[in-house]
Amino acid sequence: MPDEIIIRQATLDDVEQIVTHRRRMFEDMGNTDSEGLSRMVSTFRPWLVSHMQNNVYHSWLACTDSGTVVAGTDVWLMDWPAGQFDVSMYRGYILNVYTDPAYRRRGLARQLVQTCTEWCYVNGVQIVTLHASDEGRKVYEGLGFTPTNEMRTWKGRENSS
Repeated sequence: MPDEIIIRQATLDDVEQIVTHRRRMFEDMGNTDSEGLSRMVSTFRPWLVSHMQNNVYHSWLACTDSGTVVAGTDVWLMDWPAGQFDVSMYRGYILNVYTDPAYRRRGLARQLVQTCTEWCYVNGVQIVTLHASDEGRKVYEGLGFTPTNEMRTWKGRENSS
């Protein structure tokens, strides 16, 4: 009998789990630079704690009925100036969408991203964005996300994508 999955909002007690998911997400996308990943982790951890304490970073975790965390997704409320069509003060940015390989293809990423998006809307955040991996693109499109005209420049990188 498969485990029942419960989605709960993360707390500061879950910081290490969120950090672990972030690292594993990058590893799953082919990042094998362990030095770079270690630098990212050591920089991300205090940033995460600060942003969670300031109530601008929220995370949801999918757990088995025995309490094992098997997936997670986060949203960062980015300070944003009012625009013509959106006068809210924040944009939601979904990040760190991660599911343990043994629990993939069960709709957990979809549920978690939907939970983040709905939470944003209920809390007055009208625009929610994310960056899609090739694996996640269909999931996000199915939830109403569409490509935009965003561009980027990246110091020290020839390929800015």
